[in-house]
Amino acid sequence: MQRTTIRLNEHDNVIIATTQLMQGNVAEGITISGLIPAGHKIAAQDIPEGSPVRRYNQIIGVATRDIKPGQHVHTHNMKMMAFERDYDFCSHKKDIQINSDADQFMGILRPDGRVATRNFIGILTSVNCSATVAKAIADYFRRDINPDALAAFPNVDGVVALPHATGCGMASSGESMDTLRRTLTGYARQPNFHSVLMIGLGCETNQISGVLAAGKLTENKRLFTYSIQDAGGTAKAVAKGIAKVKEMLAEANQVEREPVSASHLTVGLQCGGSDGYSGITANPALGAAVDRLVRAGGTAILSETPEIYGAEHLLTQRAVSRDVGEKLIKRIKWWEDYCERNRAEMDNNPSAGNKAGGLTTILEKSLGAVAKAGTTNLNDVYEYAEPVVSKGMVFMDSPGFDPVSATGQVASGATLICFTTGRGSAYGCTPSPSLKLSTNNACWERQEEDIDINCGTIITGEETVDSLGEKIYRIMLDTASGKRTKSELHGYGQNEFAPWIIGATM
Repeated sequence: MQRTTIRLNEHDNVIIATTQLMQGNVAEGITISGLIPAGHKIAAQDIPEGSPVRRYNQIIGVATRDIKPGQHVHTHNMKMMAFERDYDFCSHKKDIQINSDADQFMGILRPDGRVATRNFIGILTSVNCSATVAKAIADYFRRDINPDALAAFPNVDGVVALPHATGCGMASSGESMDTLRRTLTGYARQPNFHSVLMIGLGCETNQISGVLAAGKLTENKRLFTYSIQDAGGTAKAVAKGIAKVKEMLAEANQVEREPVSASHLTVGLQCGGSDGYSGITANPALGAAVDRLVRAGGTAILSETPEIYGAEHLLTQRAVSRDVGEKLIKRIKWWEDYCERNRAEMDNNPSAGNKAGGLTTILEKSLGAVAKAGTTNLNDVYEYAEPVVSKGMVFMDSPGFDPVSATGQVASGATLICFTTGRGSAYGCTPSPSLKLSTNNACWERQEEDIDINCGTIITGEETVDSLGEKIYRIMLDTASGKRTKSELHGYGQNEFAPWIIGATM
């Protein structure tokens, strides 16, 4: 029989409902007062006004009034609080035994030694003004519109356009431009793209020549650039792009999958539409899979800086060096300044859906989000879209907004995304496949057509975090070997390309 509540740590003063509880129900000897939705918190003891609320034996907020045992603990009687974190750099660092011969997947070996999980031709834009041309070129090769266009090229996964909403009306130098150019460079170099077209208008602020120079890219048979103005207009630019892709297809088709070490796999970790179960089921199960990947020599990228805020000390304790830990704190301080100058608050991050699912403060959300990173060391910290060259678990700075964050991870080199959700996100991330994991059975039953793995079985006792971690890890390898995810089957991925727009639009 399913448990009606979960106590995550013996020192917690709240327990978590696993099903909706009513007035008078009894759980752990506590009589329930009022209605407690599934995934929400219940006071396990008296919590006086002003005292900390603890979950995972960590502070997640402060009581704003006296709370009695059995009462609902949520936004009406609890709020964010400032508190000192003990960063305790490197105190939990481990000796990790790596066995790069342990596991394999069927990957695509590129000439430079990198390994792809997919084989696309990509069309990038320097500016929003060339988005229509890029989409028109990609549409010509859509299998649902023109089935014959790729019929002779079965080893090509598709031709995709990834337009964006910026590139002009912005400062010609500085943080915003650097971030955009890093992102475009990362996609131009993405292993999952065999070849890339980059198309501009011609007069934009973000000149293609500037992208190439910033990323130290050179044009060649697998990277071709031009502008609409130089091509002679829209129709001619579309025709030129179609002709160029046709030239690329024959070589792009000359690939075969072959067994490669799991050490070649780089996975981006995401969570969206989180709920009170995220830190109990899907996130720790994904963390168990990440531990297996790291021990096989692979790489996992944790991101979403506002969603580790308040739990960053759990990562600095696992840093391989104080310098790595300080790099993470530097990004946290940047975000505090960023929010201040934009008159925002870090605690605004939990969305309406997060709160409906049982999450109350960013501290609570962050503690669950960090679980995705498993238990191994924090090996390095990167800026948004910066190339990830370290192995093991690393952190890449990004917003919490999933499309922006995952875009940065793919630019940094992620060839697979794993995405946990409690409310039911629909998401894809071309050219890297996206696996989605539900945190609860209700989400799975409601939205199974969008979810690849159900982690709600941890709540019902059918599976453990560790057994599900093994299952997720094996599905990662199958997906990297070419098995299509549900988001790929639905055609998600092109519209979700969203580089981080940091600076002012002018």
